[in-house]
Amino acid sequence: MAEPVLSLKDASLSLDGNAGRVDILHAITLDVAQGDTLGLIGPSGSGKSSLLMLMGGLERATGGTITALGRDLTAMDEDALARFRRDHMGVVFQSFHLIPTMTALENVATPLELAGHKDAFDRAEAELEAVGLAHRAGHYPTQMSGGEQQRVALARASAPRPDILLADEPTGNLDATNGQAIMDLLFGLRDRHGATLVLVTHSRELAQRCDRVIRLRDGRIDQAAQQEAAE
Repeated sequence: MAEPVLSLKDASLSLDGNAGRVDILHAITLDVAQGDTLGLIGPSGSGKSSLLMLMGGLERATGGTITALGRDLTAMDEDALARFRRDHMGVVFQSFHLIPTMTALENVATPLELAGHKDAFDRAEAELEAVGLAHRAGHYPTQMSGGEQQRVALARASAPRPDILLADEPTGNLDATNGQAIMDLLFGLRDRHGATLVLVTHSRELAQRCDRVIRLRDGRIDQAAQQEAAE
């Protein structure tokens, strides 16, 4: 059997706050196979986004282990994690996180330049064309709609051809029409590049398009919900 692309064993996350230590995630054990599309759902505060951040090494687990592409993320320092994300992961946030002083083309080209690709701008141009924004290449984020900004963010995440694509509420700030367009683009990018896709969503429609759905509740995988879905 092939080794999972992502593997979590008893992964936990606790954070220190003003009121003391808060347990966010409790002993999450989960495997994600190559090419899988996994949806993470659950009520607000259930730990969905925190789990996605652990998978991307953007939060550090306080217990257990997280393995991505056979590499132990919990054993890496911040520099090693940043290099691993640069080379193997794409991350799409609900709030886009585009660089406001850069054009759409420059935003998409940035991770490629950081990775040392000599054809960074050619590849960036091709990705913008793939998401239908070639005509917006020279525009800045403030000159684009929310839907257009999210498409630029998707192009930026997919341009390095990541093995793993992580998306946190990618349609959360968009209207129904733009949300549908982003859904189609996400799965199109997955199909085009063969990436493993993990996404957090409140959208029932987006969750239904995933190969597998995990429901979280109070920082734990809701085993009862998983059993009902399997029956």
